[in-house]
Amino acid sequence: MSKSIRDTFSILGFKDAVVAMAVAMGLGLALSGCAALQNQKAIETERLLAASGFQMRSADTPQKLDHLKSMTQRKLVLHQHEGKIYYVYADATSCQCLYVGNEKAYGRYQEYALQKNIADEQRRAAEMNENASMNWGLWGPWGPWGPAGPWE
Repeated sequence: MSKSIRDTFSILGFKDAVVAMAVAMGLGLALSGCAALQNQKAIETERLLAASGFQMRSADTPQKLDHLKSMTQRKLVLHQHEGKIYYVYADATSCQCLYVGNEKAYGRYQEYALQKNIADEQRRAAEMNENASMNWGLWGPWGPWGPAGPWE
């Protein structure tokens, strides 16, 4: 056991130290779960951007990666360049890339995002209806792990 862990046990007492470690582990798991959800959302957004006509540019040099990291992350940001409007999406974490689209691509992105949201809502509603229509009592007794069977 390392000195710092031993010191923690002696200062807090065994029970309190174990509780503190369990809380720290729980927070770590919760944060990693949040990161996974954020990465999944970024992947979905990047798919929509690509389908909408946004151009993807990889941060293939250290200078590009440093610049990418300095930009607003995972949000569409309006920029003007040479009198034209562009929308930029930077992702230094997942793809280490930049998506750039014009107003037309942004309009398509909004349409696709709306269609995706509607489809997601319809899927959730169908799942809820399916679950509500399942007459669980009709199928007999259920244990805590599912239907009772000869293996129990």
